[in-house]
Amino acid sequence: MGVVVDVWQSGAVTVYTPRRAARVLLVDGAGRLLLFRGFDPVRPEAGRWWFTPGGGLDPGETYAECAARELAEETGLRLTVAEFGEPVHTDVTEFSFDGVWYRQEQQFFLVRVAAHEVDTAGFSEVERGSVDGHRWWSAQELATTGERCYPTDLAAVLADALAGAAQRKGASAC
Repeated sequence: MGVVVDVWQSGAVTVYTPRRAARVLLVDGAGRLLLFRGFDPVRPEAGRWWFTPGGGLDPGETYAECAARELAEETGLRLTVAEFGEPVHTDVTEFSFDGVWYRQEQQFFLVRVAAHEVDTAGFSEVERGSVDGHRWWSAQELATTGERCYPTDLAAVLADALAGAAQRKGASAC
């Protein structure tokens, strides 16, 4: 992938680093979604936000392979690639992090577990320096929070993923 160049609001040229990423909607038996809370280490004054487990694809890696690797590294939960199934949501986002502007194509995978004790021992150095918490969110909490969550339509993404999973389950029971 080449670098995408765009004009920013000031009229200055901004260079976007293209990135592909896999994100995981990890939902427990109570229907709660796991989110991490983080901040930009070069701009901590910009505040904190909540986001799903996941990260950038390594060279030659598929989205599902990346989702499995990232979930293991960030939560300690080890699943096979086959357990991720097909993506439930795809989007493109642009953001700045750690002094780099990214244009990220990302796919989200829905994973359900009865329960899971999060283990962040596999965090990278950057994650240890920019993630300061995690918690399980109910759909209601997510839909009504005033805190920043990414993607900004995360409550709708989750609702659509859960509705689609219920339809797929119902269709397979026929």
